[in-house]
Amino acid sequence: MLGALAIRRLSTTQPDFDAQLAGLLAFESAQDPQVDATVAAILADVRARGDVALLEYTRRFDGVTADSVAALEVLRADLKQAAKRIPKTTRAALEAAVKRVRAYHRKQIASSWRYRDADGTELGQRVTALDRVGLYVPGGRAAYPSSVIMNAVPAKLAGVREIIMVAPAPGGEKNPLVLAAAAICGVDRVFTLGGAQAVAALAYGTATIPAVDKIVGPGNAYVVAAKRRVFGVVGIDMVAGPSEVVVVCDGKTDADWVAMDLFAQAEHDELAQSILITPDGGFLDAVAASMARQLADMPRRELIAASLSRRGALIRVRDLREACALVNRIAPEHLELSVERPDALLPKIRHAGAIFLGRHSSEALGDYCAGPNHVLPTSRTARFSSPLGVYDFQKRSSVIRVSRKAAGRLGKVAAELARGEGLMAHARSAEFRMQENSRQGAKAATKSKTGK
Repeated sequence: MLGALAIRRLSTTQPDFDAQLAGLLAFESAQDPQVDATVAAILADVRARGDVALLEYTRRFDGVTADSVAALEVLRADLKQAAKRIPKTTRAALEAAVKRVRAYHRKQIASSWRYRDADGTELGQRVTALDRVGLYVPGGRAAYPSSVIMNAVPAKLAGVREIIMVAPAPGGEKNPLVLAAAAICGVDRVFTLGGAQAVAALAYGTATIPAVDKIVGPGNAYVVAAKRRVFGVVGIDMVAGPSEVVVVCDGKTDADWVAMDLFAQAEHDELAQSILITPDGGFLDAVAASMARQLADMPRRELIAASLSRRGALIRVRDLREACALVNRIAPEHLELSVERPDALLPKIRHAGAIFLGRHSSEALGDYCAGPNHVLPTSRTARFSSPLGVYDFQKRSSVIRVSRKAAGRLGKVAAELARGEGLMAHARSAEFRMQENSRQGAKAATKSKTGK
């Protein structure tokens, strides 16, 4: 117990360390049956009754009464006014963040390509953007203009034709920063809708809200459950879990800095996870003391304390090599390599959503303005998935043009394999082209001999 703060201390030398780590990382990602049942009913209702159901749910959950869903749309002129009314320093910060995020993501844009075989067959890949994307932005107790930036900027760069944003406005209160971010990022339409009902509207479409091809953006348990259920009808970015940070330190970074980095993650919610890994036992003591001292100054101190006591940890390892191995087991959303030579450790890291190199690279900068996307894989999914990017708003089509000559050569291969699979129509489809190729070859040979 550290003052008002309790956080577990672990060491890889403990006989039960593996079990302790498994318990620490355990997170039940299965959907709450009650939440899932509620969401299923809402989705079905909106799909059946459209705008009428949307208005009823908005009145019930957000306390907003409107005559039509069209009345819940924020006009483009109002978006522009919101951008003008916020403090100049805030607008400058938003614009600076957008500029950096745009510059980074511009490098991700994929291009179409083609090549030709020696026999004349042309193969390639055509890259096209999604037509329409839905962006969910949380409302209520907190507002996240950074979510607008991180989702809208790569979508625009990908060439998405239309972005439809939904953001709840409880009590009719619209967040000016969110609206300003939408204006600066070029979001096309904004509706003050939220919850599973907004996800349903984006997925299925209503008389007022057009159906989209993909839904992105964070939300509460009901929003996550709704996105999970509509996947297949539309694409989704990911099913995100609680936010995470792992800090690997050699013991030479300012303990106050590291303590605050752990706090920054913990203040998201009680399920957020903050872990410090170091070979220096004295540094663990220093960070623990710093956290106990600084906690009282945190507006969200109760939330931070709950998060750290529930899922936080201070872990001592034998050396930095073992620290890297442990990181790969954890596969964290955010990783800070707060060491003297972070580039020496980087090749050893295989699984992490975002990697921050050096003592001055705080994860908080990545949340807002470093440049890379802050929508990242959580709950160990960094083992097989990647940050949100331009590529999530582009799709690829294969391009195949088979020459007459290649139809004969490839037809033999395809027919042989098709017969092996018992698919006679496939085999004959390929053989018809082979036969035509043979006839054309015979005609050419005859013409050559007769001169006719």
